[in-house]
Amino acid sequence: MAQAGYIRAGIGGFTFEPWRGAFYPEGLKQADELAYASRHLTSIEINSTYYSSQKPETFAKWKAATPEGFVFSLKASRFCTNRKILAQSADSISKFLNQGIVELGDRLGPILWQFMPTKKFEPADFEAFLDLLPKTQEGLKLRHVVEVRNPSFVDVAFVRMCRNRNVAICVSENDRYPMIPDVTADFVYARLLKGSDAIETGYAPADLDLWAERFAAYAAGEVPHDLTPVDRTGLPPEPHDAFVFFIHEGKVRAPAAAMAFMQRCGEA
Repeated sequence: MAQAGYIRAGIGGFTFEPWRGAFYPEGLKQADELAYASRHLTSIEINSTYYSSQKPETFAKWKAATPEGFVFSLKASRFCTNRKILAQSADSISKFLNQGIVELGDRLGPILWQFMPTKKFEPADFEAFLDLLPKTQEGLKLRHVVEVRNPSFVDVAFVRMCRNRNVAICVSENDRYPMIPDVTADFVYARLLKGSDAIETGYAPADLDLWAERFAAYAAGEVPHDLTPVDRTGLPPEPHDAFVFFIHEGKVRAPAAAMAFMQRCGEA
């Protein structure tokens, strides 16, 4: 197996009242929660950017609160992706990218473009959308990942479309959505959505072991042997950075799941 890339694990957001006392120590000031979370996790997926714009000062504040090496993922505005004709998203994409995200500097990780489960794969229109995504913003490299949630995207044409543009396809672990495990970019991005608050570590130890094994393969640029890619041609194995977020179900235990996962990957 090729030398592995770096595996990061994190959660969705950093402000969640039930984490106070469960993840955040009793008495920790709310203003200090990001600083605490960023020193126990290696990445956080910001979801507030999906619903509304932020100020440049906010992004600068987030950067200042986090240590060197920490990385944020940003969920792109819903106004970019929740539309009938994706090719008409240029203005919304520009507005999202120009709100001040460059203030994050080296803390800026992948940008997640999430699509509604009702959005079907229309090749020409989706290709036009992908071509609207710039590779840089004010000199800062941008990495893009798409989360599609309609079965129509289980299509070799979609996978190759993303691979030709170095756009990652989110590996979504959810019974309601298709899982497309193909490697299509120079990084891998996963959202694990089947945790449980009834389990201290969010996921059962055996499931964490399994995902750690899968991401050891992903970090080497390979599709895990127990997952079936849509396009079997793939990419030559080479080191890939990987991002894993414990999201949605089992949210109270999501930080514990991320930390337990990192321990298994040797990235604690």
